[in-house]
Amino acid sequence: MSYLRLTHLEKTFGQNRVVKDFTLSVDKGEFISLLGPSGCGKTTVLRMVAGFETPTSGEITIDGQDVTGLKPNGRNIGMMFQAYALFPNLTVAENVAFGLKVKGVPRPEREARVAEMLTLIGLSDLGGRFPFQLSGGQQQRVALARALAPRPRVLLLDEPLSALDAKVRVSLRNEIRAIQQELGITTIFVTHDQEEAMSISDRIVVMNGGIADQVGAPFEIYNRPATRFVANFVGTLNTLDVTVQDPAAGRVSLEGQTLTLPEPLDLARGEQLSIALRPEALHLGRDHPGEAVLSATITEVHFMGSVIRLSAQMAGAKVSLDTFNRPDQPPPKPGQAVEITLSGRDAIHLQG
Repeated sequence: MSYLRLTHLEKTFGQNRVVKDFTLSVDKGEFISLLGPSGCGKTTVLRMVAGFETPTSGEITIDGQDVTGLKPNGRNIGMMFQAYALFPNLTVAENVAFGLKVKGVPRPEREARVAEMLTLIGLSDLGGRFPFQLSGGQQQRVALARALAPRPRVLLLDEPLSALDAKVRVSLRNEIRAIQQELGITTIFVTHDQEEAMSISDRIVVMNGGIADQVGAPFEIYNRPATRFVANFVGTLNTLDVTVQDPAAGRVSLEGQTLTLPEPLDLARGEQLSIALRPEALHLGRDHPGEAVLSATITEVHFMGSVIRLSAQMAGAKVSLDTFNRPDQPPPKPGQAVEITLSGRDAIHLQG
């Protein structure tokens, strides 16, 4: 039985349906990310779970209890906001203790729990400091400890890392995931950053226009997108137009060369369709297994450390491909003619 269930949730503001028939089941201890562009409804879903927004229709249950009509303080949910939202006049320890104090937890127990939380986030020696004396990353750790201190049934994270610089974001998101796994707490994480969602989630809900376009593990979302929107939103995509040769066998033609797609096609011979390949599915040169070798010209070279992202112009499309950095082998230069090898088994048939 699912621990957290959102059933046919709808939220309307005036004439605007922000969330549409949203259903999701979350297991106990699972880490779920709501991923999507601004305005897709992901934060509204989170706020309905927290009790800050009342669903227009639908039901929310936690551990079998219907909490749809309960106020936020009756749900035992911890929330970490995009803004740090720490009390500036309280010390770190007092901020972490705030929820416990509101719940009437006796002082000795409260102090022991605060010490436990500060040790968990690695700030046990900073309990006497005030928020302005901390870095952004340290403030977010304190916000996390405050959310976890009352032992909530569910932890909600509303883009908590967006105000931090890139290096701190990576470090802190890994810490959040490690703490979540250590405590085994059911967590919903809202983000518009696909890399963030892919790196720490058990499952991802890709949202588009108030609905869940696809729900699945990061591997599934990336490699088997269910819709064109998911395919384009998650990762870089190369889109190529091909002609159907043998629908039952999944064979198509690309610039006069034959590719065999992973699945049969529900199309007629001679029809056109679009397929997509990730940059890592295209290979520079002929030293890779593949069905087709296409001529192209390099247009851009982007050095990204361990990976070099190349842009190339083929006869029918501009494509991106990734190659590993090799200190003994400089990458091709813009204007250089190259050959690109690819295989139909790596292609995604775009739908929706």
